[in-house]
Amino acid sequence: MAGARAYLDYNASAPLLASAPAAVVAALDVAANPSSVHAEGRAARRLIEDARRDVARLVNAKAEHVVFTSGATEAASTLLTPDWQMGRGAVRMSRLYVSEADHPCLLNGGRFPAAQVTRIGVDTDGVARLDVLAEALAQHDKAEGLPLVAIHAANNETGVIQPVGRIAEIVKAAGGILVVDAVQAAGRIPLDMSAGYADYLILSSHKIGGPKGVGAIVAASDLMMPKPLVSGGGQEKGHRGGTENLAAIAGFGAAAREASAGLQTIETVRQRRDEIEAIVKTLVSDAEIFGTGAPRLANTTFFAIAGIKAETAQIAFDLAGVALSAGSACSSGKVGPSHVLKAMGYGDGLGALRVSIGHATSAEDIELFRSALATIVARQAGKEKANSEKAA
Repeated sequence: MAGARAYLDYNASAPLLASAPAAVVAALDVAANPSSVHAEGRAARRLIEDARRDVARLVNAKAEHVVFTSGATEAASTLLTPDWQMGRGAVRMSRLYVSEADHPCLLNGGRFPAAQVTRIGVDTDGVARLDVLAEALAQHDKAEGLPLVAIHAANNETGVIQPVGRIAEIVKAAGGILVVDAVQAAGRIPLDMSAGYADYLILSSHKIGGPKGVGAIVAASDLMMPKPLVSGGGQEKGHRGGTENLAAIAGFGAAAREASAGLQTIETVRQRRDEIEAIVKTLVSDAEIFGTGAPRLANTTFFAIAGIKAETAQIAFDLAGVALSAGSACSSGKVGPSHVLKAMGYGDGLGALRVSIGHATSAEDIELFRSALATIVARQAGKEKANSEKAA
């Protein structure tokens, strides 16, 4: 086991799936601009349109409703705006409604002024309070504009899955628009845009095993779209200007194909996640695993150990060869209290450890996790014993 490492941080960035780097390398050999009309340009365009179809199939959407972006954050910033267009006409969104447990790219409100953002609370498992959302939308003044609701399909820290179907019904009844951040859900639970799941989805390539630096907006229709965040030469049907990142998009498409197939064996991932949680409960009898009262992603567990700071434990795991997170990896490497746990009612200062795995997670990875946790717990017990003896 000397020198061995276990990567258990898929929710931060999943390892490249086998087909993705091959697709990237092949696309790098296509030098032409996808907007050029000559044969070489058309070859580049075919790669993009093939990827568009593959990404659409992952969520059962129409390929022509997929808009490629530089990532999920850009997709969120594009969608979260008061200014929309329907044909040549302007449509106004007067207020944004988000969940207190949302990813910061939603929670920060995008292009909405802070005064026009309403945060909806969650219960102790992190599930959005649907009664609060329904009441807030009932009080929304449509004379000022439409309500825009944005929520994550699955939480990046706890893995808790939101009842998006019920949320969609509430939003539709209020005449609103629903944006769903499906970054963590894609490839881990079935998503079906054809069934009224959402008006718009946000996807990220590197969360499903594709390259970093590319994401997508997926729309249920092209009837109404947000005012572009990036305008330019009319690429992506005018919804996102700038020459497309051909290699990254090709890798995204390849990963989407492979991720779709991986949905068939997601229960194997769940079994491994359950093994990890059994280890935690065995070694730390008073450990708290968050979100267990709600449906969760099969690959995610978020837990706290009494008496051990999450940051300290994360470093200890890293030194022992285990890569995991102390919450979200979305703040330039900063580690601090979890806003998700605060929203769930656990107070300001609590941190926790997130283990997130995938199909490539092995029995050896799980054993390395067990060994590292056992060492951390034994070291903490030794410290507590020494402190007790000092006090005596």
